[in-house]
Amino acid sequence: MTETRPRSHRRIGPNPRWLAAGGAVVLAAIIGVALVLQNGGSACASPPATSAHSGKATFYDLDGGTPNCSYPSAPDDDLFVALGPSEYSDAAACGTYLDVTGPKGKVRVKVIDKCPECDAGHLDLSRTAFKKIGAESAGVIPITYKTVVNPATPGPLSVRMIDGTSRYYWAALIDNHGNQLQSVKVAGPGGTFHTAKRADYNNWIIDGGAGSGPFKIKILDVYGRSATVTGISLTPNKTQSTSARLSGGGTVPAPHSASPTPAKKKSPSPKPSASSAAPPASAVTSAAVAPLAAAGTTAPADTSLDLAGAAATSRCH
Repeated sequence: MTETRPRSHRRIGPNPRWLAAGGAVVLAAIIGVALVLQNGGSACASPPATSAHSGKATFYDLDGGTPNCSYPSAPDDDLFVALGPSEYSDAAACGTYLDVTGPKGKVRVKVIDKCPECDAGHLDLSRTAFKKIGAESAGVIPITYKTVVNPATPGPLSVRMIDGTSRYYWAALIDNHGNQLQSVKVAGPGGTFHTAKRADYNNWIIDGGAGSGPFKIKILDVYGRSATVTGISLTPNKTQSTSARLSGGGTVPAPHSASPTPAKKKSPSPKPSASSAAPPASAVTSAAVAPLAAAGTTAPADTSLDLAGAAATSRCH
C-alpha cells in the first residue's frame, strides 16, 4: 500500500549563521538513540540522555504545513521545535519535550518536526518559542537544552487512525505521551496482540492489519511506564481521546537502589523516586511495569531528571 508521508513547510529564521567570537558553539550529544529491531519488529530503545547540552537555535514558521511527526496541527501554544536527523532519530523524539534556555530565559517546546539541514545541537524553534528566549532580529542565538522526563501534557493519551487504515492495514498516531515511546502493541476483537513498527514519520504501523476493531492498545515508554487503552474504533482521520496518561502523572519506575554501605563510607547519591496517581476511569487502565514502584515515595509529576545512566531500567517487551 502506498503511504503518504507528511511534508513540512520550513523556513529558517533570518541570518542563519554561527555566532562569532566569545567561544565556539559546542555541538550537543545525540538525544535520540538508534532503534534495534527485535522480536518480530518491536523497537527497543534506551532512554534519551537528559543532561544539558549546548548549541544554537534558529526559528521557522510551519505555515500550515504538516510536520514530519504527522501531527495534524501545531500545539495550541505554538511552542514547538524541529530537530536535526540525528536527534530526531527516525521519529523516536516525536512528542517529547525539551527545556531550552537562551539569552532571555527558558521555554519548553514539543518536538513535532525534523530539520533536515540541522546538525546535532542546532534546534529550529517556532518563531513564538524563539522570541521567548532571544531577540527575533538576531536570527540565531546560543542555547542550552535538555530533555524533560515525565512532562505535563495538554491532555491524556490520544489515538488518531491514519487515512487509508483498514482491517488489512493498521496505522495510527499516538499523542500526548510526553516521554519517548518504546513500543505499541495492538489487539483486535480476537485478543491477540500485534507489535506495531514506528515509521520515520511517527505512524505506528501493522502491515497485515489488526482486524476491524474496536482495538485494545498497549503503550510503553522508555522509562517503563505503560498504559492500556480500549475501545479505539477503526475511524480514520479522527482523534480519539482516552483517560489514560503516561506522563505528567502516574508511576515512574525507579532505578535499582544501591546496597547498604557501612557508615564510614560515603552514601550513594539519591535515586529518582516514584510518584503515584489515581487509577484511570472506566475502560482505560494505566499501570507501572516495574515492581520498584512499590516504594511508595513521591516525586513531582513534571520533572527533568538526568537518567542517562539508567538505561538498565528500560526493558523491551
